[in-house]
Amino acid sequence: MLLSLIYLIAISAEAMTGALSAGRRRMDLFGVVIIACVTALGGGSLRDIVLGHYPLGWVKHPEYLGFTICAALIATWVARWMHHFRRTFLVLDGLGLIAFTLIGCTVAREGGHTVPIILIAGMLTGAFGGVLRDVLCNEVPLIFQKELYAVITLLTGAAYLTLLELGVSLNAATLWCLGGGFLFRLLAIHFKWEMPKFVYRDEVH
Repeated sequence: MLLSLIYLIAISAEAMTGALSAGRRRMDLFGVVIIACVTALGGGSLRDIVLGHYPLGWVKHPEYLGFTICAALIATWVARWMHHFRRTFLVLDGLGLIAFTLIGCTVAREGGHTVPIILIAGMLTGAFGGVLRDVLCNEVPLIFQKELYAVITLLTGAAYLTLLELGVSLNAATLWCLGGGFLFRLLAIHFKWEMPKFVYRDEVH
């Protein structure tokens, strides 16, 4: 129930951030809704397609689609005040990242997949909605240039599987990883932790 509640809050927050990205690109309302849905539901959809897990989450639960569309439209109405809630959205985004990751790992684990696939499923669910959003908005995805984002999903997934392997109950493992991963994400934002960058300049001599 806790993950489900956080999931609904997270997809609403992600949908609103997606709508704002569409607004920066001066898209019409149809574009806004599409980008919002891709941001909120794209990671889980990509995971389900890769794993052959059907029906897709939002097809099985169309209310998720309703949440994202409503959140996107609300974002267009309150956009001028959204900058006041930037910190709130960062917190919700961090919480959503971990919740998405744990849900993705759970889906893959219940499907009987191996550890690497479970970790990748968690990463796809947690991080790739934002990647798809940035690609559709013609931008370099944030997680590929400065955000410590995907790494957090992999570490959270690894911790989750390790706890389960050690005999920790499912609920306890979920709560521990939800809290630990969320704290890690907040610390990464506060201290601006980033992955090392590869810089290559093709200089002609």
